[in-house]
Amino acid sequence: MQPTATVLVYSDDSNTRAQVRLASGRRPAPDVPEVEFVECATPEAVLRELDKGGIDVCVLDGEAVPMGGMGVCRQIKDEIFNCPPVLVLIARPQDAWLATWSRADAAVALPVEPVEFASALAGLLRRRALSSA
Repeated sequence: MQPTATVLVYSDDSNTRAQVRLASGRRPAPDVPEVEFVECATPEAVLRELDKGGIDVCVLDGEAVPMGGMGVCRQIKDEIFNCPPVLVLIARPQDAWLATWSRADAAVALPVEPVEFASALAGLLRRRALSSA
């Protein structure tokens, strides 16, 4: 993995995107690279960024409008070759089954709890590093 990991954050809500950036910090764990963020407010922007390549992990807001992160996750898992791991933000713990349906690699409840989020993100970054090694 490169010295910096690129994390795509999709949400129509700028506050949710800010929560993700703040919860992650510059480095979500000591053994993973520093992160830089690519923010997207629309599903079309997500697809454009993934087509460009270079994304290590996607964080998708399950409550985003007009298309929720779980729908976007399922679409990119079907359409993007070697799709990066996906962390879905869910509104309620009971929605975890929907995250499974979407083929998300991990799910964290909203509002973003920094320790839980950073741990989940670091786990996906580790997995991505192993798969690209």
